[in-house]
Amino acid sequence: MAEEGSNEDGVVAEIEKKITEAFKVFDHEGNETVDVREIGSIVRSLGCFPTEAELHELLAKVEEEEPTGYVHLEKFLPVMTKVLLDRSYRPIPEDVLLHAFEFYPFYLKALDENKSGYITKEELVKHMTEEGEPFTEEEMEEMLSSALDPETNAVHYRNYISLMVVDETDDLPQ
Repeated sequence: MAEEGSNEDGVVAEIEKKITEAFKVFDHEGNETVDVREIGSIVRSLGCFPTEAELHELLAKVEEEEPTGYVHLEKFLPVMTKVLLDRSYRPIPEDVLLHAFEFYPFYLKALDENKSGYITKEELVKHMTEEGEPFTEEEMEEMLSSALDPETNAVHYRNYISLMVVDETDDLPQ
């Protein structure tokens, strides 16, 4: 039994390490705080894809009682650890994400009409801000900051999707 407990402690330690590393990417001041608007990116970088409502619920748990616009690692870490241990937000299967990029959901018109494996920044911005539930400018900037290849000014969506997909065989407890 003791070995099982230490194994769980090891899993928790590994999860906390991943969360801390993801958090630090957005901790621009190096003071263990991030802008509250970065929490969605952090959560998604950890392979979780909550709805906007779920993200707001998460924010309510990690924000200070008097909102400052910042989230502290010490409040975020235990909440996000529980989210990952409980697998609260299921990852999106890679084939679903690929389908979303390859086919326009309303008309089944291919976004990537030439099946080239990429979408230009202009095409993506147009579709994401004008169709369906449009992205805000801030959401679009957030997506492009991680998705856009600066050399080609395009989103190579297979690479982007591989960043977003979590392997279900990760070392999280079942």
